[in-house]
Amino acid sequence: MTENQCALVGAFSPTFFPKMSASHYNSAMREWHLQREELPSLILAADARLSPLNYFDDQIWELHLRSGEPAALSLQTTYGLRARNMRLFPRFIEGDVAVSDPDEFRAPPAIHRFFPNYALITCSPFEGIDAILEYWVPFSNVITGRIRVLNSGVTPRNIGLEWVSILVPAGEGHRMTPEKIESVNVLQGRLEHLAPVVFMTGGAKALHSPYPSLRLEIDLLPGLDRQYTWVHAALADPQASFTLARTTAARDWDAEYARIELTNASQIEIQTGKPEWDLAFALGQKSALNLIHGPTEHLPHPSWVQTRLPDQGFSLKGDGTEYDHLWNGQSVLETWHLCDQLLPAYPDLAKGFLFNFLATQEESGFVDWKPGLNGKRSGFLATPLLGALAWRIYETDKDQKFLEDAFTPLLNFFNHWFDPEHDRDQDGIPEWDHPLQTGFEDNPLFAYWQPWSHGAPIWLFESPALNALLYREAKSLLKIARLLGRLGPVVDIELKLSRLRAALERGWDEKQAAYTYQDYETHTASPGQTLGERRGAGRIELRAQRFEQPARLLVRVHPGEEGEREITILVRGVDAREQATDEQITPEHLHWSMGIGTAVSKKAYKSLEMVEIDSPHGDMRVVISTVDYGFHDQTLLLPLWAGVPSAEKAEAMIKNHLLKPNRYWQSYGLSACVNPEKSAAEAAHICNSVWMSWNSLIGKGVVSYGHRQWAAELVSRLMDAVTQCLQVDGIFRRQYHAKTGKGIGERNALPGLPPLSLFLDVLGVRLMSPWKVGLVGKNPFPWPVKIRFRGLLVDRGLDSTEIVFPNEVTVTVTNPAPCIVKGRQE
Repeated sequence: MTENQCALVGAFSPTFFPKMSASHYNSAMREWHLQREELPSLILAADARLSPLNYFDDQIWELHLRSGEPAALSLQTTYGLRARNMRLFPRFIEGDVAVSDPDEFRAPPAIHRFFPNYALITCSPFEGIDAILEYWVPFSNVITGRIRVLNSGVTPRNIGLEWVSILVPAGEGHRMTPEKIESVNVLQGRLEHLAPVVFMTGGAKALHSPYPSLRLEIDLLPGLDRQYTWVHAALADPQASFTLARTTAARDWDAEYARIELTNASQIEIQTGKPEWDLAFALGQKSALNLIHGPTEHLPHPSWVQTRLPDQGFSLKGDGTEYDHLWNGQSVLETWHLCDQLLPAYPDLAKGFLFNFLATQEESGFVDWKPGLNGKRSGFLATPLLGALAWRIYETDKDQKFLEDAFTPLLNFFNHWFDPEHDRDQDGIPEWDHPLQTGFEDNPLFAYWQPWSHGAPIWLFESPALNALLYREAKSLLKIARLLGRLGPVVDIELKLSRLRAALERGWDEKQAAYTYQDYETHTASPGQTLGERRGAGRIELRAQRFEQPARLLVRVHPGEEGEREITILVRGVDAREQATDEQITPEHLHWSMGIGTAVSKKAYKSLEMVEIDSPHGDMRVVISTVDYGFHDQTLLLPLWAGVPSAEKAEAMIKNHLLKPNRYWQSYGLSACVNPEKSAAEAAHICNSVWMSWNSLIGKGVVSYGHRQWAAELVSRLMDAVTQCLQVDGIFRRQYHAKTGKGIGERNALPGLPPLSLFLDVLGVRLMSPWKVGLVGKNPFPWPVKIRFRGLLVDRGLDSTEIVFPNEVTVTVTNPAPCIVKGRQE
């Protein structure tokens, strides 16, 4: 710790911080001291648990410990791209010296507390002058703060405090200017349909120069402090903005802080041997809660958005219908990953997510894949994970009424997956309808909208991932049915379970020690290969004419410069039944996306005699391949999570795929797919990405087979990627590069949040309640881990575990055998 930091810590005694409720002391909430090198910025937005949010005008802020011109401790937004920039920051003046740049402060800003809608920062702008700055977002259209200034020296001081507001409109409007509303000095700006107003208590003067600001003159005797409140409100009318600002300034800050603290007291606090991990887990939970939004008239319970950043949150149409994929709905697999952050702390939120899906259910049992707060629906059937999610939620709070309400809709949803529209050959094994349902939409095997993709229609494939999900779903529904005593559906569920297991076993490749894709009709798995290509009309010279297994042809049509689509392709050969056959592929059979036409032969061929192109366009290029059923991607590992393979098969999968760098095992986690050397650079980029949700599921599967030490190494590699990104950019990313750890995709996106649930599973700790803890095995990490949860302390050493319950009863466990430790009689 530097001399400056020592002085800073000494200056701010606990009595100078906001008062903490009794819950704070009981849960022993952690005090941080995070400077710019550890956490350069923080997202602040209204908390849906504490106030209604405006889904169509949600103003989101980012607090930077140093940014902008002039450099400052800066709060920034664009109001959802309605402004180029809006900045709020403090400026301190003493005599002829004015400072806003944190690099010029006597002690730089440090974050001590953070919640989704609140942050507390300390700094010392001058020697002997210390400041605490609190930031709070009570609603979508207002942000407020308190500034407390202390004279920690031995002589009286006169300090000027300015709250600066710099607005740069994106179009029509004007910058912040001094105004008077109801005889009160304010700063007021104008954007299209928005009139931001900044108000400050204490009789502040409004100034133009050098920046628009509200200024206070503060006389401080030694040891005394002064406190002021500022408010920024932005509604369509300046008078309404002022009224909102003034009423917000009058609210009881201490009472509001107590509410914030109590609402967040359920978060899991983790203390490991790596402080950067502790921060990542804390920020992951905070970021997850930041994503909660709603409800609206279209969904009855709070939902979530994938990112919540200053450029988002505004609907020009006023109904959110133009929101993109980051704001237009909740998918099941990503909801599962969000619950990795929220459970067991917030089961009611998770229940709401589940019931939002069921609110879209049709009479047939159909549940939409991605229902949105804006009323948007995808039209695809939801990923079969809702039953497993329901059981997972039940295990956190034992709410049997919740299961009673959900069981029949969940059973109808499960059964709908076996309807003819999803089980095209009616063999009892469904197929995916669209790559989006898989949660790995960029899969190079199926992403037909990408020129570098294989582009095969996903419904041709019987997928081990889908079968594993349905298998786990069936297992969960059986548990629920037996718990509730609803035994009528049990026989049918068990029959489906048996068929799914048989299909998975049929897809097991002993030589590869892997589950493989199979053709939905022939139940074979031919490899992919390019047979030939041609530009313009004529016969394609084939590179292979006979196949070991029946092969289905994949046709990719690349039009010339004029984009013509007139083409007929004649295929002649011998089908899977050894019968001579031919078929025509016409423009009606082609699926066009991103200028590329894709079609698949209706028949599977044992051999080919001829493929001939008939087209009047000489620059049209046609590529003929066989559909690749031998492609390897992360979804094929999901049977481990579902508990399908025997111990021997699981061991073989782990040994041959998860432990080999030429397969999935990379420096920063499991890669998304096994990357063929000849694949396009874009496809290689996808294959070399780390998807946290898939890594977590696979890791949990490995833990269930007893490989806790390997899973600990997986967590370490994943956390290396997460913490590297946090230290460099101060954010999470959607994915991470498997070999470099570099962040990929959107900032602070849900899919990139750290693997909290996997970490707890690997550690062998199951938080069932503040009075009940499950333990298994030993701590596989190289240092002790402390976990605090609602007054419970679990101190997981290397050889023993000490549990301190909220009533201070202490239990020590040394036996690694699975056990449940209770702190009181239930």
